[in-house]
Amino acid sequence: MLNLTEADHALVTAAVSEAERSSDGEIVTIVTEKSDSYHDVGLHYAVLAMLLVPAALAFVPASCIDWATRPFLGWNGALDKGAAMLLLFALLALAFLIVRFALAYMPLRLALTPGTTKTRRVRRRAVQMFKVGAEKRTHGRVGVLLYLSLIEHRAEIVADKAINDLVDSEAWGDAMAVLVENVKAGRPGEGMAKAVEQVGRLLAQCLPKTGADTNELPDRLIEL
Repeated sequence: MLNLTEADHALVTAAVSEAERSSDGEIVTIVTEKSDSYHDVGLHYAVLAMLLVPAALAFVPASCIDWATRPFLGWNGALDKGAAMLLLFALLALAFLIVRFALAYMPLRLALTPGTTKTRRVRRRAVQMFKVGAEKRTHGRVGVLLYLSLIEHRAEIVADKAINDLVDSEAWGDAMAVLVENVKAGRPGEGMAKAVEQVGRLLAQCLPKTGADTNELPDRLIEL
């Protein structure tokens, strides 16, 4: 797990302050450990394991089933309908519980979570944070959020209306690339600072500094 130090916080805060000197735009930086717990992913895998039990039993020879049930039914015993249903229910429950408890381990659950799911959850959380912390909170609607989710190694940039009207979403690519590259190398603070520099350059081009600008959003790095 990556950790942000006091030096990282100071580095990012300084980068935000410097970037805002050249633009009317307001940059908010948020870092969180994870954007979702992905409990539903573990549940989905557990249900899938449970559903695979009848399919697997269909390929098991009857002689193997007789051998497995012989200690319980005796040499001449045979599974009747009720016993067969009870056995099937027990196997379904066992498969569900084994997978469910195994995926209670977050690293395993995260490893089995599809990348597209992680991307969607990080994006959704970033938009939520933007609506709470930056959207419509500046006079000219010039806020932009740089959001980093550490466990997923994913980042998002969400901008307010005035910036979206001037900057294409593809223009944030350099900032995203430098951020993710540094996070993967174990330098989240440095990555955030460099990404802020890239965002600041874009904002300086589309929203250059004017005398009417005031600092309306916090420059400090917010860690959730």
